[in-house]
Amino acid sequence: MKSVAIIGAGITGLTAAFYLKRAGIAVTVFEASSRAGGVIQSIRKDGFLAEFGPNTILETSPKIAQLVRDAGLEARKLNTDPKAEVRYVVRYGRPIEMPGKPLGFFSTPLFTAKAKLAVLREPFIKPRRDGVEESIAQFVVRRFNQEFLDHAIDALVAGIYAGDPHKLSLPHAFPKLKALEDNYGSMIKGQLFGARDRKKSGEVAKDRAAKFSFDEGLQVLPDTLAAQLGDALKLNTPVTKLTRTGDGWRVTTAQGETEFGAVIYCGTAHRLAQLNIEAPSPVDLNLFSEISYPPVASVVLGFRREDVTHSCQGFGMLIPKIEGFKILGTIFSSALFPNRAPSDQINLTSYVGGARYPELASLPADKLVEVVLADLRALLGVTGKPTFVHTAFWPKAIPQYNVGYGKYRDLLNDLEAKNPNLFFAGHYRDGVSLGDSIVSGVNIAERVGKLF
Repeated sequence: MKSVAIIGAGITGLTAAFYLKRAGIAVTVFEASSRAGGVIQSIRKDGFLAEFGPNTILETSPKIAQLVRDAGLEARKLNTDPKAEVRYVVRYGRPIEMPGKPLGFFSTPLFTAKAKLAVLREPFIKPRRDGVEESIAQFVVRRFNQEFLDHAIDALVAGIYAGDPHKLSLPHAFPKLKALEDNYGSMIKGQLFGARDRKKSGEVAKDRAAKFSFDEGLQVLPDTLAAQLGDALKLNTPVTKLTRTGDGWRVTTAQGETEFGAVIYCGTAHRLAQLNIEAPSPVDLNLFSEISYPPVASVVLGFRREDVTHSCQGFGMLIPKIEGFKILGTIFSSALFPNRAPSDQINLTSYVGGARYPELASLPADKLVEVVLADLRALLGVTGKPTFVHTAFWPKAIPQYNVGYGKYRDLLNDLEAKNPNLFFAGHYRDGVSLGDSIVSGVNIAERVGKLF
């Protein structure tokens, strides 16, 4: 029976392997590092639960909930506390609650009257139809105004991509926003009249999607999927070369060579650039080394509840660059889920670096904590010393879908077309969120499964 090789044991590769195995197809997953799960990693210590990377999964597609059910994890799934839906954006040097309902936008102190009028004017602005690829910054200024970019979208982009709105591509980084203008001529009209189409698809916008984790953190999911693979998961086994054979592919590692009917690459773009592919059609992967992956550091700090003035009841706060702080944002982790901190303490997860301040992400841990503490003292009224500290550094964190990103996706499509049974999936192609990566894994498993 033919089998499938999967390169990369992040959430996309694990999801694809899980479903292919369920379909009765033999799989082998090759992972270069010593553990499965990629950026998903959780640690419990001293009564705190810290996440190394993301804190939640957005349930944007029915396929995500189905994976949780299929993996037998429904009993361990935790939805966010309803009170944690409140989000804050920093303006005037303090966190201000974002309005939860459309009418609340017109009374919020987050925006001036000029910005509010810009929203009312947006449905009457003609859509752009000239085919020019815009950055998200150009799009927002054109349809709203500079204030909306500086005080809202810049913070949102930092929270999702740790990126720069002046560089990120509208159609590639925010395709649904582009689709609203293309299909309805307006963002506001699209939100009002597009609800029926969204309901039919079963998909949910990221700002409205339910958020969840598990009793012992997000790592529960990759650990469960990896356990299903057993010996089929090969850790510390980087793939160095793929060679096209008569009806499949030969995978080369330091341990030897193995023949497979198909190969799915689920790693990162920068590692893809280093992969040697020998095939009848020339394959040059150097272009993928150009994809930017800015560094990000995660800093998890615990405090006594009495040492923090702010309630920290909500999802967290996003911080626009114009406000002058160093952290990109902070998640109120202990407000989201139970057992993230001792009952008399709170757990705050902050992120530093990204495209905004890449040099800060690589600071030594003690200096990194000082940077975060300075901002938390100013923004949340933190007075005491941390009772818990955990830092994690990702030198290449999130791929940036910058203007011109279409050339990378076009190359991937061309590689698949010219090299039968070679597939590409993951966050460098199908979206950077954990939910996007899960859906990517489900979809590629369905595509590959049809070959057998």
